[in-house]
Amino acid sequence: MATARMSGLGTSLIRSFAVDAPETNVSLALGEPGWTLPPVARRALCDWAQSAASCSYGPNAGLPELQEAVADHCGTGVDEVMLTAGSQAALYAVMTAHLDAGDVVAVPDPGFPAYRTVARLAGAHTLTYPLSRGGELDPDALAATLEQGATGTGRVRMVVLNHPGNPTGGGASRASLERVADLCARHDVLLVSDEVYRELWVEHPLPSLREVTPAAIVTESVSKAWSAPGLRVGWAVGPPAALAPARLVHNAMNTAPARPSQVAAAALVRASSEVLPAARTALTQRWRMVREHAPAWLAGQDAPAGGFYLWAAVPEAAHP
Repeated sequence: MATARMSGLGTSLIRSFAVDAPETNVSLALGEPGWTLPPVARRALCDWAQSAASCSYGPNAGLPELQEAVADHCGTGVDEVMLTAGSQAALYAVMTAHLDAGDVVAVPDPGFPAYRTVARLAGAHTLTYPLSRGGELDPDALAATLEQGATGTGRVRMVVLNHPGNPTGGGASRASLERVADLCARHDVLLVSDEVYRELWVEHPLPSLREVTPAAIVTESVSKAWSAPGLRVGWAVGPPAALAPARLVHNAMNTAPARPSQVAAAALVRASSEVLPAARTALTQRWRMVREHAPAWLAGQDAPAGGFYLWAAVPEAAHP
């Protein structure tokens, strides 16, 4: 019999929409780039397949070339990088390692549904904090949520940020990140920032939580800006002491990301100066098409801070 924490869990609505959909459909379900896998990744996969005599496990920590590529890209040390089978695996490992049964995680609303699911699987409860009307991080709302958790719903042990956000596309200013980092430090709360869309900015680069505090954990992956969701390679960057127990969880879950995927991911990250601008160009072209052909969807606003989601205003239906 399944445990109580499994009660009510099922396939996400987004995944359900995609099941058995005809290949000719234009999918509005999964959050995937609509442009092709960069040639550098394809070449790396072909070269590996032609030269590899075997396909062995590889080290738990991941291939050194990928560790070094991510560390260089993030401007940090290899000991502060945890390679994972996608960023969601990083979130699961971090939550499982740092949350006890009954702990509370503050997550954004609206926000990525998996945050609640992963927290629940870790035995924790979630408390939502509202975003601003435009989907941006609202430090005042988060402060109020932390106070609420301190007084009535159990201690908030972790705060999850997502910027640019899924599904709003809203970002976070450096000032907002600084205030939230200070709030979490004063409340002794682990701060985790999901930044898988941060490199997909439209008009100007977005700050990373890594630039604000060394105490937080930041997750990213090659799934979005590097256009390789099928590789299932992500990472978490943070203090070695905070990542150490999460590494043990991920080792037990996956051993390590698939070796061919890591080879391709290393090539992609090493070629970031070429790959990321091309991705942003492709994204900008798509938002330009929205402005030209469906301006009403933007409701007079510019494109979101980043990512490829349109959080469109839907008018209320008239009642007879």
